[in-house]
Amino acid sequence: MSSLIYLDNGATSFPKPEVVYTAMDTFYRQYGVNPGRSGFDLCLEAGSLVDRTRKLLRDFFGGTDPNRLVFGYNSTDALNLAIFGLVNPGDHVVTTHLEHNSSLRPLWALEHESGVKVDWVDFDAQGWVDPQELIDRITPGTRAVVMNHGSNVIGTVQDVAPIGRVCREQGVHLILDVSQTAGVVPVDLETLGADVICFTGHKSLMGPMGIGGMYVREGVEIRHTRAGGTGVKSAQRHHLDEYPYRMEYGTPNLPGIAGLHAGVHWVLEQGMAKLHEHEMRLWTSLRDGLREVPGVILYCAEDVPGRERISVLSFNVEGLEAADTGTMLDVDHNIACRTGLHCTPMVHEHLGTDQIHGAVRFGIGPFNTQAHIDAAIAAVAEIASLRAVRS
Repeated sequence: MSSLIYLDNGATSFPKPEVVYTAMDTFYRQYGVNPGRSGFDLCLEAGSLVDRTRKLLRDFFGGTDPNRLVFGYNSTDALNLAIFGLVNPGDHVVTTHLEHNSSLRPLWALEHESGVKVDWVDFDAQGWVDPQELIDRITPGTRAVVMNHGSNVIGTVQDVAPIGRVCREQGVHLILDVSQTAGVVPVDLETLGADVICFTGHKSLMGPMGIGGMYVREGVEIRHTRAGGTGVKSAQRHHLDEYPYRMEYGTPNLPGIAGLHAGVHWVLEQGMAKLHEHEMRLWTSLRDGLREVPGVILYCAEDVPGRERISVLSFNVEGLEAADTGTMLDVDHNIACRTGLHCTPMVHEHLGTDQIHGAVRFGIGPFNTQAHIDAAIAAVAEIASLRAVRS
């Protein structure tokens, strides 16, 4: 295990900072009780952890009210609550071909089961959506724009702010999926013009799996699509209307919140810009090295001045299925990567890689080194050369 080169950080960051492991272990060993259900000291301590993490993330996302920082399982959980809770039968929604299934599938369900009209905006050859093209799709009947801030396949970060300004002007809800960008580039509610920011903790926020949530802008009221226990106003038969309880159900993932709290602190202490610069320096080295390997096809990997991206890179080796390349990287070179459609079928349909079962994706994280990148380039070169000999 110690010799593993982990390049699947687009799926989840690994390893985590040591402080994350320590925080989760300490929580369970010292005050691992249910918050908000009693008034004894350990319960109050657990509740304090939740409150402190709400405030930390409220500030992180540029919000105003910590109670509008709602915890859930992950981005998929948050996006389901936001999309099904804001979009009504017969409404119009604008989205993009860059969406993850966490948005795509709820929208597909609404389109096919509730008569919601969905407009899908494509991306260009470099991997970016033209903001004006999306804005032009907004009509008087548009209820929401749903966007992926950063692509988990091609790494492009979309220019959201112009879209957000128009959404605010026209009273359209902007639901933003920041799964890949939170902890990498600034995600500020007001700068981007978002109404709902949906995040997961286990990627670049460096927290554990099973914790995420959303920040809901003041004045935005998401309809209840669930109901359950909150530990507050238990005699009340209907689910609470006030935030955060409006969107939270049952016992929260306290170990996850403890780990997320530590992970976000670690990112802030290291410096988000510094971490991103490190990752993108390695990304450029990886991109440039793979460019020189005969038979390697890179997707949307060109430099575009003024455009932001994150450190995931997708490619294929000519004549090989992505899964076969991934298996050889794993078995022969001890390199972990991700292969397939990456839960984003429309991206692969646009690239044409859906016909060959997707692509290979390298995802660079803060603990990767130049030695890892050099080994990955050499491994892909060896695989490509063996393929050339066999053919």
